Amino acid sequence: MALWPHLYLLIFIIILWALEKRCPKVMERAEENLLIIIISSIMAVSFGQVIARYGFNTGWDAALEFNMLAFSWLILLGMSYGIKTNLHLGVDIVLNAVPKRTAKILSLIGAAAAMLYGLLLLDSTWLAMLGVNVSGGAIEYWLKMFKIGIGSDELRYPGFVQELFGLQPRVHRWLVLVILPISLALLSYRSLQAFIDIARDKRSMLISSHEAQDLVKENQNVLKD
Repeated sequence: MALWPHLYLLIFIIILWALEKRCPKVMERAEENLLIIIISSIMAVSFGQVIARYGFNTGWDAALEFNMLAFSWLILLGMSYGIKTNLHLGVDIVLNAVPKRTAKILSLIGAAAAMLYGLLLLDSTWLAMLGVNVSGGAIEYWLKMFKIGIGSDELRYPGFVQELFGLQPRVHRWLVLVILPISLALLSYRSLQAFIDIARDKRSMLISSHEAQDLVKENQNVLKD
């Protein structure tokens, strides 16, 4: 299997790490804005389809495929964003019942497992060295789509783009699936960050804490004031 996708992903993660170190607030807003744009596009297309269908008896043929792909982008990017912002829900009854040192060890295991999960889905061919029968991962699947060059079912390039760059009518499938290796690389990277933060006592666990209970405690005297 070609190694250049691995190299590009590594460079992407290094650049992301450097940018977040240099301007963390800007990068945080950029990630949030990207998710907002995806959600807004889903809402806009869905609303537009309703108006077009029932008001003018027409519509966009690729609306369903666009929303499906946009929603998958939202989920895949949300995996790493949830770890970064400590928003993932989870069962913490064991973590709260054991001593802090044990809870920390369990949280470290959870972060390491999430990182391993991302790496396995990204590219599992390295398991062949351990004698495990595997069939690749997201990188291999994306490379196959890249080499075949087939298009999406309904999504099409605008006419002027087809003429300007000599492209096929349908949007390349590898282009819309590029989020697979990127999101899994981000998932592994964010899990590694969480592992380091837990080890340094900058965060207590991989999942979210009892935010509702914390808010109640913080504001329990508001009504009295």
